[in-house]
Amino acid sequence: MSKNRSKKAAQKPREYLLKRVIREGDVWAKASMLVMGIANIRRKQIVKGLLFLLAEAAFIFYMAVSGIRALGNMITLGTQTQGWVFDETLGIDVLTEGDNSMLLLLYGVVCLFLIVFFVLTWRANLKSALEVQALEKAGKKVPGLIDDVKVYLDAKFHRTILTFPMIGVLAFTVLPLVYMILVAFTNYDNAHQPPGNLFTWIGLDNFVTILGSGSTISKTFWPILGWTITWAVFATVLNYIGGILLALLINRKGVKFKGLWRTIFVMSIAIPSFVSLLIMKTMLQPEGAVNVLLKSWGVIQDSIPFLTNATLAKVTIIVVNLWIGIPYTMLITSGILMNIPADLYEAARVDGANARVMFRKITMPYVLFVTTPYLITQFIGNINNFNVIYLLSKGGPSTLDYYQAGKTDLLVTWLYKLTVTSKDYSYASAIGILVFVISAVFSLITYRRTSAYNNEEAFQ
Repeated sequence: MSKNRSKKAAQKPREYLLKRVIREGDVWAKASMLVMGIANIRRKQIVKGLLFLLAEAAFIFYMAVSGIRALGNMITLGTQTQGWVFDETLGIDVLTEGDNSMLLLLYGVVCLFLIVFFVLTWRANLKSALEVQALEKAGKKVPGLIDDVKVYLDAKFHRTILTFPMIGVLAFTVLPLVYMILVAFTNYDNAHQPPGNLFTWIGLDNFVTILGSGSTISKTFWPILGWTITWAVFATVLNYIGGILLALLINRKGVKFKGLWRTIFVMSIAIPSFVSLLIMKTMLQPEGAVNVLLKSWGVIQDSIPFLTNATLAKVTIIVVNLWIGIPYTMLITSGILMNIPADLYEAARVDGANARVMFRKITMPYVLFVTTPYLITQFIGNINNFNVIYLLSKGGPSTLDYYQAGKTDLLVTWLYKLTVTSKDYSYASAIGILVFVISAVFSLITYRRTSAYNNEEAFQ
């Protein structure tokens, strides 16, 4: 390890491309810093050079026509609101269209993306200029259009294949994500709906309001965060332990019809979870099947408030989730258990270890080592488990102590209500960022402390 570090330290640091062009480039390479593609055109790469030149011309045209204005409007998010203005010519009030802060922010984000794309294209132009210069200097053939096409259909085919998916990811995932992050720093809420009412930048005010202002939304955030973490811990741990125990039970020697038992439990996976949750919700109503049966058997006189009492609703949600989550863990751990070397157990028996010791020293460490990434993923998934909460209880029971939230709402379901019900987009975006930060920090810290990361070769 120390030798590798010394080698890396001894290596010459990589020089920036722009410095290389200035230091090593000829007049045509240097000219490419201003006129993209001119070095390629000079060395007979006409089509490639024209594409670079066209990209530069299109970018300059876009910035001159609308790009600069889009950046300016992104800073102000609009100045003119929609309203009625008296038209002296017509003698009546006329509705004038105002600025739309939502669109202005979107156009600004798109402009920033195009600027980044242009910078990357400009850099590719400089790199290409140096490459063709080096080929010409070495007396080698400068590849033409057909040669470049062949390269992108052979050696660089992966880039060709990934181009369109990457465009889709940027357009439909990254761009909306950046937009959402920026909305968190505005006052885009139900009182600022463009074009009638503009919203503007307010910095970190939303985060201050959510985290520590003493307002209703702050008093809502912390209890919901506590319940979200509690739910995620119980849902993850109980499903994990239950799945392992069920897998151990089915895989024990002497248990017959193992395939049948696995099939029965896998049925909960085959049935869509939303169907199971809606059926359970119906059965747990005050006049649902569970309460009706318990009353008919004389076990209870009044209906049990499975989903209307806050504490009982939380317990009910955790228990119902076991039916959905345990079979997943059972399937995963069954495969792991069948792949644990039998020699380990034989050696342990020779040394006098009983079943409890073998489980603690062999089975559990092996399973935990393999399933640690799955366990972390499940925990993060439960933090953002929208379906179970919303389909089973819709976040209820309702309470006046919370802002747009119920007693069983998670941060993700509360975020949904803030967006759809009250149109508090800025608060929802800020909460989304906080959920991401919590999930990312937990994942990184936890995974880096596990044996799956620190002792990767232990079970190989």
